Amino acid sequence: MSLPALAQPADRFTWSDYRSWPDDERWELIDGVAYAMSAAPSIKHQDVAFRLSIRIELPLRGTPCRPFVAPTDVKLSESDVVQPDILVVCDPGKITPGHIEGAPDLIVEVLSPRTSAKDLRDKKALYERAGVPEYLVVDPLEQYAIRFVLGADGYDKGSVFAADEVLRSATLEVIAIPLWEVFEVPGPVEPAAVGG
Repeated sequence: MSLPALAQPADRFTWSDYRSWPDDERWELIDGVAYAMSAAPSIKHQDVAFRLSIRIELPLRGTPCRPFVAPTDVKLSESDVVQPDILVVCDPGKITPGHIEGAPDLIVEVLSPRTSAKDLRDKKALYERAGVPEYLVVDPLEQYAIRFVLGADGYDKGSVFAADEVLRSATLEVIAIPLWEVFEVPGPVEPAAVGG
């Protein structure tokens, strides 16, 4: 998403405004401020998002949880509508024919250079406020992930996972993602056997 916001009225934009905008334009609302989604993400971003979505979807088969990929509207409040790269919803009551109503159980954002500050600051604060239990941020260029888990006092400080580690979901225990497969880099090196 681009950083400049639309000029907006003093009362800001709402879900109703959002639904009236042209279908061929992509926007997000954060605290009623409209942000135009940036041009198509890079191929690297899309490759990483695709490989992540597969590794999230497969272990969820046979569970009540359903994964979705962008662009899927997620209405967190009347003034907050986002389209995360990947999300998981375990409550079928939140799934409507046109959008997700309420906080998903897991949100994943794959960083892009132009959106990383917004994903790490504004969207993280929004997801925390909305009660999203787990938020994953994945950097396809620097090849790491950060997992934020919601507690009584908000999100924790975050756990960092390197490219040669397995990223395990803290809230959806069936999800364990070998990040080296996502980033297409060599996996962990087994220690050499000692002695003969």
